[in-house]
Amino acid sequence: MNKKAIVAMSGGVDSSVAAYLIKQEGFETVGVTLKLVNNEDVGVPKEKSCCSLKDIADARDVSFKIGIKYYVFNFTENFKDNVINRFIQSYENGLTPNPCIDCNRYIKFEKLLERAINLDFDYVVTGHYAIIEKDKISSRFILKKSLDNTKDQSYVLYSLTQNQLSKILLPIGKMKKSEIRDIALEQGFTNAKKHDSQDICFVPNGNYVNFIENYTGKKYNAGNFVDNSGKIIGQHNGIINYTIGQRRGLGLYYHKPLFVCNKDVEKNTITLGSEQQLYSKSLVATDINLIACESIEKPLKVKAKIRYNQKEQSATVEQIDNNKLHIEFDVSQRAITKGQAVVLYDNDIVIGGGTIV
Repeated sequence: MNKKAIVAMSGGVDSSVAAYLIKQEGFETVGVTLKLVNNEDVGVPKEKSCCSLKDIADARDVSFKIGIKYYVFNFTENFKDNVINRFIQSYENGLTPNPCIDCNRYIKFEKLLERAINLDFDYVVTGHYAIIEKDKISSRFILKKSLDNTKDQSYVLYSLTQNQLSKILLPIGKMKKSEIRDIALEQGFTNAKKHDSQDICFVPNGNYVNFIENYTGKKYNAGNFVDNSGKIIGQHNGIINYTIGQRRGLGLYYHKPLFVCNKDVEKNTITLGSEQQLYSKSLVATDINLIACESIEKPLKVKAKIRYNQKEQSATVEQIDNNKLHIEFDVSQRAITKGQAVVLYDNDIVIGGGTIV
């Protein structure tokens, strides 16, 4: 009997080609699009979100073309609880979240995987650019960077567990984006030339502050800008409006450039300082997940990324306890930001990661 796979199809070209490749490999394949938001709830036009009617139509068209069944799964409540609410709470607590990591962690590879298993499917397939392999020596599943380093998405997948990795297939991880486009064109997919989405799916205009205020119905109180000594040097428009490292849009005239260096939610203050004050050599991360090993037994030289688009930096990691890492960089890093993920690498292998606190 053929193995059965559910393919998460966003309507984009990557997941469409992933579905085609899995079907070609002989899997009994079903395509699904996840309805994640009610557009009217988040105040965006129907055509602007990741589960728009156009995206559903594209995914359905590709499914029909390659000869697989297609469904839409409604995960709006799960997405609201585990992604949107976390996103808002993070900003309200002075953090800077990465909702794509939460979506992968709690929706695609938790809720969808649960649904797939309940429906007697063997695997969940996505169009992520990363590679999953089983290490013959340790018998652990490992996550590796994709072949196309310009598209690699291993950073946003660091939270995958061994059980999840055993049930996930990433068929485009060893391919270049140009190859994906070529296959889509050869197969006559309607989305072969569709642009990649760059926005947070529920904030398609990029204005997360307006989204949060409209969604919550709140107005966030103004407060004080202060310098490192605590001296008041101006007023801010609400703590959610600012991110660590920000220089533009402060609305403050000063005799030298100032940057957001810290946010204190309890005092409702934002500390401004020089760019040099943004640099730090160490961080602590919690809520950790290790993939390549069960635990880090002693200080280990690694490469580390503190944001999605950053090049990995040389560092030493030490595991403090079951759920905490201390990372010391060889060279000071700019704007290490609470709420973002730090992901650790050994060459192209993901060791694991956690949330910066």
